[in-house]
Amino acid sequence: MRARTFIALLVIALIAAFTILNWAAFNTPTPLSLGFTSFEAPLGLVMLGLLALVVVGFAVYLALWQGTILMETRRHGKELQAQRELADQAEASRFTELRIAMQAEFAALGERLSKAQDALRQEMRDSGNSLAATIGEIEDRLTRENRLPPP
Repeated sequence: MRARTFIALLVIALIAAFTILNWAAFNTPTPLSLGFTSFEAPLGLVMLGLLALVVVGFAVYLALWQGTILMETRRHGKELQAQRELADQAEASRFTELRIAMQAEFAALGERLSKAQDALRQEMRDSGNSLAATIGEIEDRLTRENRLPPP
């Protein structure tokens, strides 16, 4: 960007130097024709004025073009921000859904674990009762055998 600015300023300086060096030729009146009429005017000043008009016209065009581009860039930025917010909301929603699903899964697992623990406790009670009954039978047999006279 700086190189272009430098080149533009250099060209303007060269045109200004050329104009100053040839000021007498620029001010010399010459007959000029517009097609339907003719008049006498300094051709150099007329051409210099036309050059100034063209430069001003290009400057206005570039300013309008740059303004349009800036407005488009801002509009795109706003659209991108809106899309980013939508994506963030969707991501937050997915995280919320995932959290809810994980909580439901953990609750189901907890329920299954609780049922399995209850079943295991019941089985242990039953086994304990069976074991106690078996031990009781063995004790009864031992006591009966100890009471009976040896054959």
